[in-house]
Parts: sequence; C-alpha cells; structure tokens
Amino acid sequence: ALALLPRGENNSHCKHYQTRIQFASIEAIEKAGVDIAVVDQALVIEAINANGEIVYDQTHLAHLSSRVTGIVWQVCRQVGEQVHKGNILALIDATEVGKAKADLLQSIADLRLKQANLNRLQPLTSDGAVPGKQLRDAEAALQEAQIRLLSAGQTLTNLGMSVEPGQLDRLSMEQIAQQIQFLGLPPSLRDELERNPTSNLFPIRTPVDGVVVDCKIIPGESVDSAATILEVADLTRMWLMLDVRQEDASHISLGQPVLFQPSDTKGEDIKGTIAWISTETDDKTRTVKVRVDLPNADRKLRSNTFGTGRIVLREEPRATVIPTEAVHTDGDCNIVFVRDKNFFQAEAPKFFHIREVRLGVQEGMNTEIIAGLLPGEIIASKNSMVLESQLLKSNLGEGCACCAPHKK
Repeated sequence: ALALLPRGENNSHCKHYQTRIQFASIEAIEKAGVDIAVVDQALVIEAINANGEIVYDQTHLAHLSSRVTGIVWQVCRQVGEQVHKGNILALIDATEVGKAKADLLQSIADLRLKQANLNRLQPLTSDGAVPGKQLRDAEAALQEAQIRLLSAGQTLTNLGMSVEPGQLDRLSMEQIAQQIQFLGLPPSLRDELERNPTSNLFPIRTPVDGVVVDCKIIPGESVDSAATILEVADLTRMWLMLDVRQEDASHISLGQPVLFQPSDTKGEDIKGTIAWISTETDDKTRTVKVRVDLPNADRKLRSNTFGTGRIVLREEPRATVIPTEAVHTDGDCNIVFVRDKNFFQAEAPKFFHIREVRLGVQEGMNTEIIAGLLPGEIIASKNSMVLESQLLKSNLGEGCACCAPHKK
C-alpha cells in the first residue's frame, strides 16, 4: 500500500494518543448509543474507477459490402444466425459479374482460334508455302490472346471467383459456359439456381466465424460498393473501452486486471485485462482511452452497454479493515477509539483509548488500516462521534457528566 501510492500521514505533533475517554458505566455507554465493532481482516481491492462501454471486438467484426453494384437477388442469412467463415450471406445480381464471365469465355474462344491458326501455319512455313512474317504475326496474335485470357481471369479473381484457365483446356465451350455460370457458388445452391439462367450472381461471404448482427438489405434492393450491408461479429469476445482520467493514467499498464460492472445488471464483476492504452489524451474530456479484452463465452454481454470498470492496482486478501464510521479526524491526524482490554472486569474503569491510525483505501462501508490497529481489537463504531465530541471538549477544557477525558 505504501509503495503503490502516496498515503496521508498524521502530524507528528499530534498527542491524542496520550488521552483516553472514560464512561461512568456500561449503562452510560449504552445510553449514549455507542456501538462497537471488531477490527477484521478482509479482501481489499484498490482500483482506479473509470466509466466505459462494451463494444464488439473490432478485430473480429466484419463490415460487409458488395464489391459490385447490383440488385439484391437473395438474402441467405438473417440477423441472429450463426455463420462460419466462407458462408454465403447474400447473392447480388450484378451486370459486372456477367460481363467478366463473358469476357473470360470470349478470351478462351479467341485463344483457341489463335492457337489453331498457329498450328495450321507451322507445317506450311517449313515448306515455304507461307511467309515467315505470317507465322510471326500468328505467334504475336496468340500471345495477345493469352494476355487477354489472363486479364479476364484476373478480373474474376479480384471479385473472389478464381478460375484456372488450364483446367478448362479439355472442355468444350458449352461445358465451360455451364461451369462458370455458377462460378463461386457452392453446389448446394446450384440446383436451385439452375432454374434461373442468369450468370450475374455475386456471392457475399463472411470472412469470420460469428453471428449476423446487422442486415440492411432486402431482395430487389439496389446496392453499391460504398455501403455496408451486413455485419458479422464474434460474440465470444468483446471489448471494453474505458475513459481513464489523465491523472490516473500513469498508474495503469498492459496486462492489469479489470473488473467491470454493467450499469443495467447487478451481479458478479466481469473480469478482463488491459490490452491497449492510447498514446494520446482526448483534448475535450482530458481522458485516456483504454481497451480491455472481455471473455463472453455465455454471450450475455451486449454491445453498447455502459458501466463502470475498476482497474486493479493492488489486491490484499487479508487487509486490516474497520467500519468507515469508526474513523475520525481533526485535520492533523486520523484517530480510532479502542476499547480497553479490561473493560468488562469488575471495578475496572470503562476506558476507550485514542489510537492514531494510518489509512489505506476506502472500499464500500469499510476502510483499510495500514498501521495503528491489530485484528481482533474492539473499537467504537456506530455513534462514535459521541467520543469525538468529548475529545474536542477536552481540548477546550470542558467536561460532561457521562464521560470524561483522562490523561495517561
């Protein structure tokens, strides 16, 4: 506790420990309403509090848009459905896709024609029946056709519909047309699509496992590449974004544990760890953004939920604690009234000793005591301000009928 943060110290000139408060009898104490508490040991967590918001893990959140302009042909998955990487979420009827497939077919046909022409000319050139220039022109035309085929194939690859031209060499043009009509679509959809002869369908696939958390499209709606139309999030992990005060930021570091309590629920704290600390301070709020990784295996956490996070600086499993109401201060030192160990012995005076204490962290209704008390000691707690007022009177040279200060 002393090494972590500066702690308040008592004034060395404070002499309250030389004084004790005496009651006339046990009945007088009860009449004054003074109750006692036992100095206890308990778990104390010293933490920095910060307001925060739960959001989706941005590294596992996919904002999906269509790479091509078109019309929504079919929405395959709806909000709330579990999906896996590669699943098709929607089909877009896009003219650009049909044109790219047609260009590929045209390039294959043109390449085959140029290859056949070169094959025809090569034996004739060796006999001198065809000039060498004509052969060279045929070879150049073949190379140009090969380049156009590669370009057409690359266009489809850029759309996520890869095709290997070499795999089509032994197929007829009709077979090739049938094969690329449903290029990029799984066999499970082809039976359904065979009744619709369009070649323009473009699939939108999810790049991550997760749940569809947003869907902004319906069949027949126009879409373009600038708009996000679907979102998929991995709900098994979430981010907590905390706003930490600038003056507290120097006490936090990566890997520190964090306890989060959503504002809409009252239950056990959700535990996470600091994964990122911003390198800048917000110029308006003067706070530092801190990101905490939160597990969400049961999927109970919801995005856009607000709450309070506690960044744990120190955890004392057996700290000395007392009720906060038992602690008093006169501005120079903190004191607690400790009952004399012989309090219940016959004819023994009914004393409360004044003990100077050094305080740690206040948590809930309890305050940590760093020095000055031992577990098991009996102190005045409820209505202990009666003893405090008597101490103040003694400093002014006054007394009272029920109790009186005595110098040790």
